[in-house]
Amino acid sequence: MNDPIGDMLTRIRNAQMRGKSTVSTPASKLRAWVLDVLADEGYIRGYEQTTDKNGHPQLDISLKYFDGTPVIRELKRVSKPGRRVYMGVKDIPSVRQGLGVSIVSTPKGVMSDANARAANVGGEVICTVF
Repeated sequence: MNDPIGDMLTRIRNAQMRGKSTVSTPASKLRAWVLDVLADEGYIRGYEQTTDKNGHPQLDISLKYFDGTPVIRELKRVSKPGRRVYMGVKDIPSVRQGLGVSIVSTPKGVMSDANARAANVGGEVICTVF
């Protein structure tokens, strides 16, 4: 798999289109950090680390719905393995005039765009969520 974060985001999008309450993805630290930001911003209920039937670690993500529609309306990958996107603190994009969130990997950890601006750090823009 070339893009594990893109794979996780696609799994979340597909599960929400089907109305699933949970979705599983292989576990990694970066995926867990991205899910921490999504949970802190209120886009997912949470996640827990489990193992599949073969003993491989995986993350079970609890999706969030409001009146039967998914809370996440749009989930886009910005920085891809073929084209990394790095931005300084002044250039970090605001998603839908601040209604959405950009998830940024900074030297101080993976955080939302608002937290990155508050910490005055830039980094790799992983994805945007609305």
